[in-house]
Amino acid sequence: MSNLLEGVKVIAVEHMEAMPAASVWLADWGAEVIKVEPLQGEKWRGGRKTADNWAFHLLNRNKKSLALNLKTDEGRDILYRLVKTADVFLSNYQLGALKGLKADYESLKKINPGLVYAFLSGYGTEGPDKDERGYDFTAAWARAGFQYLLGEPGTPPAAERGGMMDRTTAPHVVAGVCAALLHKAKTGEGQLLEVSIYRSAVWTVALDIENTLAGRPAERTSRKKPMTPMINHYRTKDDRWFELAMLPVDYTWTDVFKAIDRPELEHDPRFSDDKARMEHTEELVAVLDEAFAGKTCDEWETIFKRYNFIFAKIKSPSEVITDEQAIANDFFADVPHSEANIRVVNSPVRFVQNPASVRTPAPEVGQDNESILREAGYTQKEIEGIRQRGVIH
Repeated sequence: MSNLLEGVKVIAVEHMEAMPAASVWLADWGAEVIKVEPLQGEKWRGGRKTADNWAFHLLNRNKKSLALNLKTDEGRDILYRLVKTADVFLSNYQLGALKGLKADYESLKKINPGLVYAFLSGYGTEGPDKDERGYDFTAAWARAGFQYLLGEPGTPPAAERGGMMDRTTAPHVVAGVCAALLHKAKTGEGQLLEVSIYRSAVWTVALDIENTLAGRPAERTSRKKPMTPMINHYRTKDDRWFELAMLPVDYTWTDVFKAIDRPELEHDPRFSDDKARMEHTEELVAVLDEAFAGKTCDEWETIFKRYNFIFAKIKSPSEVITDEQAIANDFFADVPHSEANIRVVNSPVRFVQNPASVRTPAPEVGQDNESILREAGYTQKEIEGIRQRGVIH
């Protein structure tokens, strides 16, 4: 059974996380992804052997590697020959660097007018900061409002989680590429699409941004004074935490008071209706804190399921990777490797008829040089000459 994107050829001049996170989805879904990287390998390899670099495997499995010196005319000629038969070109190099390499959209569309060209930047291609570098720590966490909004009021900004917004931005690239490929299938026309980490981050925190646009500036919320105590987290007797997400809140309180064995609170004037509960939120949270501290998290899980509550234990990554629900739904996959199989997070979209698959480990630097060039029409003698001239690895 073929993968959905089998036959789609992607050239990815990429590095670090954001664009590789996009191209790995395409690779998992069956596209041929040729990762073009410098002769020494892209910097996310970190100088380590690929077999030892679990992070590199996460974002580069199922790809081919072409180690190519794009600063030479001969290296660019090889890129152009590949682009001529490609469907998609991806890059998160700086725009100035792409122009210097003559690998910008204007240069490549002359070679392949039907090319879908996706460019990912930190801040976009217009405005005063269009040339600024921006990792997700800066362009997303800091600038888009995450660090301002996360955490308790009066505490320092929340610490970043590495690459989280890179991997949130990547699906925006993938969605744009798939839409552009559909447009190309209908019209034969290529497309330039632009995505930025900053813009994707603003979309991700859009509810808070939208409230601010409407004149209600978003601020940090204390767990002791939430919008509703039914969307909040609580500590249990065994020092575990769980999250409640009870919507709509006005229809759940009878069962909540029964669950904590305090049915009389339903008629307490402070908590008798939604308006009163909003006015006495801090008092109600204190009541719930005391009640939930009286039983273990497992005990509360049994009670919550009896009342059909919407909740989740707050789990550590160590618990996530052994979660029966995650395992049952194939959240993880084993990458076959000659030294030892490597377990990675699987592609998040499940195609029932044409499942995505993790077929090969991340390539070593330039591992596929010869096969890629032979497919592009180069003879073995020409390939040897190209190598001797320092154009390929």
